[in-house]
Amino acid sequence: MKDLCLEKGMNPHVAILYATVSDTFKRLRDLVEDVGKEELNYKGPANDENSIGQLLQHLAVVDLHWVYRLKDEQISVFLQEKYGPMLDRKGELPKITKGSLQELMQDYQDVQSMFYNECMKLTEADLMREVYYEKGETATIRWGIWHIADHNRYHQAHIRRLRKLYQYDRK
Repeated sequence: MKDLCLEKGMNPHVAILYATVSDTFKRLRDLVEDVGKEELNYKGPANDENSIGQLLQHLAVVDLHWVYRLKDEQISVFLQEKYGPMLDRKGELPKITKGSLQELMQDYQDVQSMFYNECMKLTEADLMREVYYEKGETATIRWGIWHIADHNRYHQAHIRRLRKLYQYDRK
């Protein structure tokens, strides 16, 4: 039977939201598990799209920002340097800074672990707390956790498409 796996010791309301993020991350991991270096850097048939590597790095960076919104803290310089910016100077996703899928996924797993640790501390009341989102807007933590899963699924569709295009181009 399909169901969300709720974390023991986590507030039940938080646990349901967290489970959507956890499940989505597992599906992403399965989707990319056999991606090689060439496919990781593939930018579509016209070489003008974001690569799988860029999308994975982007997801990790965005989720890291959400972790620090939950903490109500600024991201440390160390982590800013490790994960890089959300966008480059042109307003596009930056080139990947890691050489392999394993490095990208380990960095992303580290962010997921930080996210889990923060969710373990959240209460039902915390879900309604407003945090800065972007461009001067705010969002509730509840919406933020939902958005992490939604954003990941959105880019999984791009990754799935790139994988199909890559296989087609290799024929």
